[in-house]
Amino acid sequence: MNKQVALEMKQVSKYFGSLAANKNVDLTVYRGEILAILGENGCGKTTLMNMIAGIYYPDHGSIFVDGEEAIIRSPKDAFHHGIGMIHQHFKLVDIFTAAENIVLGVNDGKSYNIKEVNRRVGEIADKYGFHVDPKKKIYEMSVSEKQTVEILKVLYRGADILILDEPSAVLTPQETDRLFEILSRMREDGKSILIITHKLHEVMSISDRVAVLRKGEHIATVETASTSPAELTEMMVGKKVELNIDRPEPKNVTDRLEVKGLSLTNPEGIKVLDNISFVARSGEILGIAGIAGSGQKELLESIAGLSHPTTGEIIYNNPKTGTAENLRDKDPVAIRELGVRLSFVPEDRLGMGLVGNMDIVDNMMLRSYRKGHSMFVDRKKPRDLANRIVAELEVSTPNTHTPVRRLSGGNVQKVLVGREIAASPTVLMAAYPVRGLDINSSYTIYSLLTKQKENGVAVVFVGEDLDVLVEICDRILVLCAGRVTGILDGRTTTKEEIGLLMTKTEVKEESGNENG
Repeated sequence: MNKQVALEMKQVSKYFGSLAANKNVDLTVYRGEILAILGENGCGKTTLMNMIAGIYYPDHGSIFVDGEEAIIRSPKDAFHHGIGMIHQHFKLVDIFTAAENIVLGVNDGKSYNIKEVNRRVGEIADKYGFHVDPKKKIYEMSVSEKQTVEILKVLYRGADILILDEPSAVLTPQETDRLFEILSRMREDGKSILIITHKLHEVMSISDRVAVLRKGEHIATVETASTSPAELTEMMVGKKVELNIDRPEPKNVTDRLEVKGLSLTNPEGIKVLDNISFVARSGEILGIAGIAGSGQKELLESIAGLSHPTTGEIIYNNPKTGTAENLRDKDPVAIRELGVRLSFVPEDRLGMGLVGNMDIVDNMMLRSYRKGHSMFVDRKKPRDLANRIVAELEVSTPNTHTPVRRLSGGNVQKVLVGREIAASPTVLMAAYPVRGLDINSSYTIYSLLTKQKENGVAVVFVGEDLDVLVEICDRILVLCAGRVTGILDGRTTTKEEIGLLMTKTEVKEESGNENG
């Protein structure tokens, strides 16, 4: 039985100035298949998908849908050809219901009838197994519910070709399994699904074929059943890469940071942290797990002095002086100078820690300019540091004088994490340090964190990939709705156990250590 081609790209290229984001790409997508799109950061995956979705227009080449050439100059054109894209960052109106968001912008020539919309949304949801209340407001929804609404939006518009960008990035393992069950049903219904993901175990479990990009070019498309993670990584990077995360046994472990009864209320009067207590130890990696919005960001910002807790203590045991100091009484500059460093990679990567219009060298200076005793700024040390980070972390940039805003998100992360590690901290808090990074770059960051642990640093690692947390962390603190629901041994726990604690509110005590 011959497969029916749903979409085909022939010799498609896209340039931004002299940079070739995609070059002469040929790609075929069949009806009723899930095609994974793999590649390192900056290899052109998102640009390629954006051309299919009508966000960019190719500089060269053609796109065919059902055998006919399609001119796709806008998302509206894409929908006309049955193509819809679900972006990593949702585009929903919080005060509208699910149904109102789904029908927003639809112009089918019919009069607007919310009851009819609710009925149709319910039919689509039942067909594929979605759990959604069409009448529920977006601001009342969990992350997975919001993603469901985004998928229903494109299905409501009649999409037969769906593009999902990092769909499991902020989901629990249970939510990811549920999503993949739904995608499998859609595949059985003849839908064509393209998934951009960096998680190789997901690629192996859900996709039928894998298309690999490298430096803007299409390297190969292979059958998933006939390949392996190691082979895919070698195709992505162009060389063999070891996919092993080393977790040495902790040595000379000392309580470095003690958080006791920490609570925080935001300006709206909502308690976002509720009686948080734990210990971060030198020579260990403490993982923090939780679905988006569970308090991870607020917890780290409180420790770094960027937020002001309403109650509780943050005791820092200073290895230089041997004294215990309460960080709640100190400003961010004083906390950094003690050796407590926050490397936070939020959704807006340039919103914290780096200045987009400044080059890499100048961003190295941001942490140290207050120490200058001269009207003239010493640029040699920051320049040397910038060059070292670019070389060691393989930052893709024309030179160290390139404005940070011109770098890809992954390269921005490398600069940020590299700068914080170079400061020789005693406590390193790395939040989402590999968000959006390709597999090769991610393993570079994991190795850096492990090296810090071996150097006696207390590493606090907030991550989204539970497989990685289980592999790299010595202990894992689980948050749900601003509360600690468990502190687990990273060597004996499972991602399923973590996932359950991420969605429950009862507290699970850490065996053998009541203080965490």
